[in-house]
Amino acid sequence: MLRKEEILSRTNNGLLVFKHYLPGDWRIGRHFLNPFYQDKKASCNIYFDRHSGMYKMKDFGNDNYSGDCFFFVGQLKGLDCNRAADFVEILEIIDRDLGLGQASGTPVSLPPATVRRAVPDKTEETPEKSVKPYQFREQKFPLAELEYWRQYGITPELLERYKVCSLREYNSETAEGKPYTYTSSVAEPMYGYKGKQYIKLYRPLSTPRFLYGGSFGENYCFGLEQLPAKGDTLFITGGEKDVLSLTAHGFNAICFNSETVTIPPTLVYRLTFRFKHIILLFDMDKTGKESSRKQEKLLEEFGVKRLLLPLSGTKEEKDISDYFKAGNTREDFLKLFIEFLDNLYSDTLIMLKSCEIDFNNPPAKAQEIISAGDVPLGTQGNLFGITGGEGTGKSNYVAAIVAGCICPVGADVDTLGIQITANGRHKAVLLYDTEQSEVQLFKNVSNLLARAKQPDKPDELKAFCLTGMSRKERLNAIVQSMDKFYYQYGGIQLVVIDGIADLVKSANDEAESVAVIDELYRLAGIYNTCILCVLHFVPNGLKLRGHLGSELQRKAATILSIEKDDEPTQSVVKALKVRDGSPLDVPLMLFAWDKKAGMHVYKGEKPREEKEKRKERELVGVARDIFGRQTHITYIDLCEQLQQVLDVKERTAKSYIRFMREREIIIKDPVNQSYFMIGLI
Repeated sequence: MLRKEEILSRTNNGLLVFKHYLPGDWRIGRHFLNPFYQDKKASCNIYFDRHSGMYKMKDFGNDNYSGDCFFFVGQLKGLDCNRAADFVEILEIIDRDLGLGQASGTPVSLPPATVRRAVPDKTEETPEKSVKPYQFREQKFPLAELEYWRQYGITPELLERYKVCSLREYNSETAEGKPYTYTSSVAEPMYGYKGKQYIKLYRPLSTPRFLYGGSFGENYCFGLEQLPAKGDTLFITGGEKDVLSLTAHGFNAICFNSETVTIPPTLVYRLTFRFKHIILLFDMDKTGKESSRKQEKLLEEFGVKRLLLPLSGTKEEKDISDYFKAGNTREDFLKLFIEFLDNLYSDTLIMLKSCEIDFNNPPAKAQEIISAGDVPLGTQGNLFGITGGEGTGKSNYVAAIVAGCICPVGADVDTLGIQITANGRHKAVLLYDTEQSEVQLFKNVSNLLARAKQPDKPDELKAFCLTGMSRKERLNAIVQSMDKFYYQYGGIQLVVIDGIADLVKSANDEAESVAVIDELYRLAGIYNTCILCVLHFVPNGLKLRGHLGSELQRKAATILSIEKDDEPTQSVVKALKVRDGSPLDVPLMLFAWDKKAGMHVYKGEKPREEKEKRKERELVGVARDIFGRQTHITYIDLCEQLQQVLDVKERTAKSYIRFMREREIIIKDPVNQSYFMIGLI
């Protein structure tokens, strides 16, 4: 197997590779014209990098050719040095083209490289351009120059903020050490982008247009210093004037020394924490388009995208400055950006369109399937939770609900105190039991048929014992069978899952709990039905225990708790949550076993005094919990905590505060009337 180290040792640390592929009479440490493109200025350099111990190439005019010998060969052959397969191919190409014989196992001796050196070895490790001495003389912006900037929307205040000056004169020297001077005039104005240790000259009407004085450091980035700490969008443009023009129109922007330099990934990574979108906005000429395409690919992992301007790409119409100069406004560019986002998120937005509320065609009101008095409990498209401990009568209560869904229209059926909407269209009623045996489920269904006054099982009622399936198979069976029966019976009236905890491995697994409740909520919406979930937990006050209980309470429209009453032969039904109104205002319904009837029967509501006592007990517990964490609290904070703890709306939380004040569960702090403290309870 070819190894990088062997190639380097056989090629004088990569120097012979450059000598083989790089034609011309170039010298180490001396700038030369890059022969691989129409290079007009000698700014290419081969040097020895002591840090890596190999020879490298640096092209200041086109960073595509900057790197070690392996990177260089990869560029010539269209291979990516960072991909393992491509790198192996690069090694094979070098071995074959230079006749090293490494792959065949018969290494060939190569003559030592004879390369003329322009400078001593000690200076070869620095590929930086030599820092030339420079001097410049500023002047106040003439009116004609201010007008030049104003056509792009750039103001004098913005020029000052970005340290842009008007130059009267600039003095420096050539690479050969010959001094030269440039003087500004009306026909050839001259501007300077000033840094701490450098200046970049911009001569828009002259040749050369750009000149450099001083030390620019590793990565020149114009506008970086002026960026806000946080923002929504950052544009990376092709030049300083574009940065200024975008800023003048209210957008954040930066640029590097040219569109062809490699944008530092580390800098882009840091900027992703500050900006939601980072967008390449290069010129619309051939170079700009190719560069933005390449940069987008190189920075793909950071979510960098490119935006193409609706410009012809000619010299007079190619960049964002020209776009604004042509009369386009900030609003015009915003529309362009919104169109860009539409294309970027097209799949999501198409799917989301169907979810948008159309107020011209409001959705049909969800039908009430289960209610208590004037309070809707189970409605189409929602979850309905029933919880309680062992032996409280949950399964019998659920059976009464199912009986109400399958009874003959107009039949007088005891549904234990709640009202069930008649299933006149005979839509499917599905009962899935995950806990009881087949024998017990058969007995329960037989009893509910008697309650429903049905001599035989109606065809629309389907009951399934899922104890023989794995937990994963159970949910899949529910999903697929619901789909089949929905079409077979023209809809689903009610779905009962007796024991949803048996659909997950652990009721305290947050990820599993969220996933199964989300799936059930999705199914309720798709099939426009109510899914009744029985959770065999003992609730703690107004809150369910465990992640599964918390998630069900968050998503369900109603949660009822069935508990043993003070009279042990009776069970009491308490509302823990109702989406419309306060659960503490729902009547406390009683039911008990009747030996003569052979079933549980409704025993009426508990007296109003009992409901008030229950409300007081529950709110005392909540107050102790809240004030156990802090001794004093403002009205607003207390209202927010009650909404969070009890999962109620703001108006309900305010009614609870009023009730607690009336019962002196909470009192005003005598020292500071803006705070509440717990009362003498």
